[in-house]
This record gives sequence, structure tokens and C-alpha cells, in this order.
Amino acid sequence: MRVTRLADRPRPPSGFGLFNLGFRPFYLLAALLACAGMVLWLAQLAGHAVLAGPVAGVHWHGHEMVFGFAVAVVTGFLFTAARNWTGLPTPSGVALGAIAALWIAGRGALLAASEPWAGIVDVAFLPAVAIALWLPLQRARNRNRFFVGLLLLLAAANVVFHLAVTGVAAVSPSAATRFALYLIVTIVTIMGGRVIPSFTANAIPGARIRKSPALDRAAIGCSIAALSCIVAGAPAVLTGVLCTIAALLHFVRAWNWDPASTRAVPILWILHLSYAWIPVGLALHALAALGAPIPVMLADHALAVGGVGGVIIGMITRTARGHSGLPLQVGRLEIAAYALVHVAAFLRVLLPIAWPSGYPVALQAAGLCWSAAFVVYLWVYAPLLVRPRADGRPG
Repeated sequence: MRVTRLADRPRPPSGFGLFNLGFRPFYLLAALLACAGMVLWLAQLAGHAVLAGPVAGVHWHGHEMVFGFAVAVVTGFLFTAARNWTGLPTPSGVALGAIAALWIAGRGALLAASEPWAGIVDVAFLPAVAIALWLPLQRARNRNRFFVGLLLLLAAANVVFHLAVTGVAAVSPSAATRFALYLIVTIVTIMGGRVIPSFTANAIPGARIRKSPALDRAAIGCSIAALSCIVAGAPAVLTGVLCTIAALLHFVRAWNWDPASTRAVPILWILHLSYAWIPVGLALHALAALGAPIPVMLADHALAVGGVGGVIIGMITRTARGHSGLPLQVGRLEIAAYALVHVAAFLRVLLPIAWPSGYPVALQAAGLCWSAAFVVYLWVYAPLLVRPRADGRPG
């Protein structure tokens, strides 16, 4: 395993490059929210903090981890990827700064404003991102235009969340957050199937990658159907069967990407290991639907912390390095961040199943590990994100 030391890393050039390309501000903001938001949530749980905004407790925590943290990463990734897909510019400079400011305003509104103003400010972000993404994709007639539709579905879920908070919609705010989480999981299954086997094949010539478009379609389609059943409250047997099939399909799909070949390459194994939490989460949902004493919330956190969180920490290190003109090699600190996210997932999901009475301890420990992972990320990557590329190229 090749591990670089901090002293061996090339020093980024001087200057300010935070708004040169979409990943820069949004990876930075997402990591800040991941650690600060979790600490605030843990403080609420311990009775040391009370939010003054319109959304409190578990609803605020769930909303910010999905519509704040995960959506910020998706935004940064799509703005960056769309420029590669189309060869056309995506928001940068003042325009990118304005969109980032809108995201920040949404986070502040949920802490300090009242409804409906908090909702109006918060909801405005995703449509702005969708429009900014649509323009280059449509101009290039790019096949990835469907991502705009997914962003608008996320925006609709956010509208329902705020309507539920105000009592206008007769649903729980958590239902809207769960729907949005499942949309993010779907994005991970789509993009994971593109980048994980591709990155592996490019870095490890001897990797035995087996690609099957039919299996990809079946796995993604079945997980969409299974997760839709959970949201809709479909009959338990149907939900359980679909979740079981989806878990098996995603397991086979991930196994076909030869994860064992990446064991000496941390920047790759983090993606494989994280994707494995998706079939684990689906299997836990299947067990819960079929009567096993497993709370649905634990299954959701397998998808959210291990699956989405793990893929995110892997992608925001890899893409930040690649688009900053640095070698695709990580050091001990990044590996520590990878491990901390997966320890957090284990503590949050599996420990309470084995030790139900230890749930409060597991919850606090998982939150601290999660926060520590993104503190490490900020320590290593904040200087890279705010400065221009090391190789002097645009972006």
C-alpha cells in the first residue's frame, strides 16, 4: 500500500481559487456542516443546546444531513462533472459564489428564521442548481439531463418537508426526508456503477471487472421499487421481498467490480467498502419488513452513514485531488477519515442491533467518529480547495 506523508505533498500555489469550479466551495461547505451540524445535534441530544429556528430535534438533524450535507456534495460533483461531460462552462466566480451563498442562507434560515421565510430561503437552492445544471446539459444534448429531474424531485421533497413542519401537509417531516435520502441513494447507485468499476479498471490493470448493463438496470430498478414501497407504506411482504431481491442484486453487482483487487489502494477500497453498505441497508430493511426486531431507522442509517457517507468521503477526496492537479494517492490522515466514517456506521447501525441497551452510547460515539472524519478532511483539504490548481490549469 502506497501512503504519502504530509511533508511529501506538493504545496498548492498561492492565490484564491475557491470559486473556480463547483466542487471547491460545496465540498468545503459540506464538510463544515458534516462536523459542526453533528456536534450541534449531539449537543441537542445531551440537552446542552436548543435550536431557535422552526425545525428542531431529529427533523432538523435529518433535514440538514440530507438537504444540507448530501445535497451540497451532489451539487459540487454535478457542477464539476457537467463541465467534463459537455465541455461547456458550469457556474464559477460570482455565479458560483451566489449559489453557495444561497445554500448558506438556507442553513442559517433553519437556525434563526421562522416559517414560511425559512422554507422559502431553503427551498430556493435546489431549483437554482437545477437551472444552472440544465443549461450546459441541454445545450450539449447530454444524456445526463435526467439528473436535473432528480434535483427537482429533491426540491419537491424539500417543499413537502417545510409544508409538513408548518402543518399544511398532513405528513411527517421525516417522510419527506426519507424520500430525499432514497433519491440520494439512487444517485449513488447510478454514479457508483459508472465510476467505481471505471476507477478500479484504470488503476488496477489486472482487476477482473465484469460489467452487465442488464444487472445494473435490474439492481437500480429493483432498489427504486423497494425504497418506493417503504415510503408508500406498501404491504410488508411486498416490501420485504423487493428489498431482499434488491439487496442480492446490488451485492452481485458490487462483487462483479472485484473489490478484493483494491485492498492495497485506499482511494479505491473506500468506494467499494462504502457501496457494500447499500445491500446491507436493503437487507436490514427486508428483515424489518418481514418482522425482525430491527428498527427501520437503523436500516436507513446503514444507507445514509455507511453507503452515502462512505461514498461521499471517498469521492470528495478523489475528485478534490484529481481536479486540483494532485496525484490520486491518499495519506494516513485520509485513511483515518475513511476508517472513522465506517466505524461511525458500525456504531450507529450494527452495535445497537447486537447491544440494544447501549444505543445512547453508540449514538454519541458514532456522531463523534463522523465529526472527526470530516474534521480530518477539512484539515487536509481546506487549503487545497481555497487555492488554485497545483498544475496551474483552470478549475
